[in-house]
Amino acid sequence: MRGRGLRDLRAVLAPVAAGMAVMAAAATVLVPALGRGAHPEVSGPVAVHRAYGPGTAPATAAGAHCAPGTAAESLRPSPADGPAVERIKQKGQLVVGVDQNTYRWGYRDRDTGALEGFDIDLARAIAKDILGPDAKVVFQAVPTNQRIPAVQQRTVDMVVRTMTINCERKEKVAFSTAYFQAGQQVLAPKTSPITAFDDSLRGRRVCTADGSTGQAELTRSSHGARVLTAPSQLDCLVRLQLGEADAVVTDSALAAAQAAQDPTVELKGKPFTDESYGVAMNKDDPDLVRRVNKVLDDYRSGGDDSPWMRAYRKWLKADLPGISGPPAPEYAD
Repeated sequence: MRGRGLRDLRAVLAPVAAGMAVMAAAATVLVPALGRGAHPEVSGPVAVHRAYGPGTAPATAAGAHCAPGTAAESLRPSPADGPAVERIKQKGQLVVGVDQNTYRWGYRDRDTGALEGFDIDLARAIAKDILGPDAKVVFQAVPTNQRIPAVQQRTVDMVVRTMTINCERKEKVAFSTAYFQAGQQVLAPKTSPITAFDDSLRGRRVCTADGSTGQAELTRSSHGARVLTAPSQLDCLVRLQLGEADAVVTDSALAAAQAAQDPTVELKGKPFTDESYGVAMNKDDPDLVRRVNKVLDDYRSGGDDSPWMRAYRKWLKADLPGISGPPAPEYAD
């Protein structure tokens, strides 16, 4: 590990290394991840955007079980209190599966130890809408490959964790409308001869998170690379910094955040998929899906002063410049 990248990475991981403590601050609680695969390091008009420009191919899984172009469609918004919303109100808390080691999206502030990031702000907005201004949020750290089981088994009420919407996943969980758009991209040292997601990966060790879209893409076409998997993308960055991997394949938005942590690495080539992030919920909770979509409508509203744009400027603009607004919602009904 080298220079500023190592210092920033240690700053992100230091509170986690001290233990998976329960944190109660500003009506927020963090509990450890549950289930197989848990890892000790994890505790006007709306504009359509493309992070780092449009990808050159659709995500592989996006056309697997539904019509092309419909993966991002969701239920129309509603403020109604259905059974799932009432269940959350009776509990008096919203349990949200998140990441706590992805810089800018869901991570611990190195000074306060509080969870922060774009996904964390969105989760709090959802909780406030359902439970009021003093909403209690229980943030549960969930590894990449446990996001779907956590929703299916109702370990969490929802997952807000840079989770790509695709039709394969929609067979198992329900999604909100898209709240961000990115694409798979390669991250590698600046001095590396790797140029993109192409044959320059041949013979190289490429790391990606287990259960991620990157793993699905590498399974489809590895370009001759030796594929390594890890519980989270941060684990892949650590492997890259230790010289145990030659490159990482992950979402462009996450790759940009990792490059911000370590100035010795950079994004290579262009995104090679188009992917939308959504909030994942249980398929038996359509009223909760509609309620979250209502929150997202409010979150997008207000043009340049919308909560979405304020969160973008606060967390993402420095690493993902040039985005004019959130992706437009698409509805199936």
